[in-house]
Amino acid sequence: MTVNNTSMNAGLNSSPSLRAINERVIIVEVLIAVFLYTDTLLIFTFFQKDYFRTNTRYIFFVHTLLCDWLFLFVTNILLLLSYFVLPMPAWICVIICVLMGVLTFATPLTLTAMCLERYVAICMPLRHADIYTIRRSFHCLLVVHSLSCIQSIVIISIFFASVSLSFYTQNKICQVEMLIVHKWQSLLRSVISQLYFLIMSCTILFTYVKIMAAAKEASSDKKSTSKGRKTVILHAAQLLLCLIQLWCPFIEGTVMDIDFRMFIDLRYFDYIVFILAPRCLCPLVYGLRDDKFYMALKYHALCGLNKKISPKFVDI
Repeated sequence: MTVNNTSMNAGLNSSPSLRAINERVIIVEVLIAVFLYTDTLLIFTFFQKDYFRTNTRYIFFVHTLLCDWLFLFVTNILLLLSYFVLPMPAWICVIICVLMGVLTFATPLTLTAMCLERYVAICMPLRHADIYTIRRSFHCLLVVHSLSCIQSIVIISIFFASVSLSFYTQNKICQVEMLIVHKWQSLLRSVISQLYFLIMSCTILFTYVKIMAAAKEASSDKKSTSKGRKTVILHAAQLLLCLIQLWCPFIEGTVMDIDFRMFIDLRYFDYIVFILAPRCLCPLVYGLRDDKFYMALKYHALCGLNKKISPKFVDI
């Protein structure tokens, strides 16, 4: 379904509740600033310790942080450009939209890989070190990015075949929907998204059931098993929000045809709940719940001024 950027901007400019929109932008900017600062601090902490850089789950964790940081940074720029109606060359917008498409899938796919890693660690502990080596972890991330590119490659191929060369020299208000030039193209995007949703949901359900079974049978180290189960639950909640995000464009396009004002409100709600919220859960899962990472994070956040935290203790 094609989105008319001109009508969208006209609708924003003619909105009677301009002050409410300004307040919304301020709220979003504050939330993004907090998330970007938190993610930056977590990434810095990761690179300070050899223990984190040589541990598979922390490698997956920092990869998610990097994807989330870049995703939030780019979406924030697009949000401000769209709000102030500032156009950019169409060819630059195409590159940004392709990048956003890849990052949209990179986070949930990495979360799925993290759940599989926890499944192997808990259900097959003796094989975990052999299966999840550092080299294989990076190979896994290459697979994640390869899978993340599939939808973008399909959409951009159709887009290249549908628009003339003169299109790329025009200045446009950058919107992800700009790549959708046919109604059936929007349906194809939705089908691909639902396929990803089904595969990742089944994987999460499989790992959770297996970990639950292992928790009941475990006669020792029940604390570790219980923590692993809770970690998978948090990943499942985060992944669910990320996957619902894949439905948002289809729902928003339908609502826009019915009521433009409702479309604006729905898009704001979707951005807060299904884009910002999942990126907030990621630091919670490993940044705060993991004792080793939390102590190192606390030490670096306070610049080593807290004397109660020994640098030897965090020097893992």
